[in-house]
Amino acid sequence: MSSDLTDTEAVKEANERFYQSFGALDIDGMEAAWVTSDRSLCVHPGWSALVGWDQIRESWQGIFDNATLMHFNVQYVNVVVNGDTGWVTCVENISSVLQGRANNFGVVSTNIFARTPSGWKMVAHHGSPQV
Repeated sequence: MSSDLTDTEAVKEANERFYQSFGALDIDGMEAAWVTSDRSLCVHPGWSALVGWDQIRESWQGIFDNATLMHFNVQYVNVVVNGDTGWVTCVENISSVLQGRANNFGVVSTNIFARTPSGWKMVAHHGSPQV
């Protein structure tokens, strides 16, 4: 992350790193994108809330282990920063191959980021099916 970015640009960049890691099925990149603490929260579409990095990491690993392709076209990105917190709302248009089955679907997501000593990190991700 370049130090000459505005906070809004830095949060947008952190959000892009999250989707790059997701699309690459990269658990190490995903871990680098998150605040890896007990305060982290993740809600995948149709799932119960996962609280704490250990549960969240296990969920991502399970998704990655069962996917052979995950492509994102992220649209309608809105970034807001207030102090040491930033959030992004967006629509994820996803093409995937999960357990050998091709899928195309949309997810409305809210991604919340916290400013940390190592840059902006995701503290919460909430995805709901786009209807």
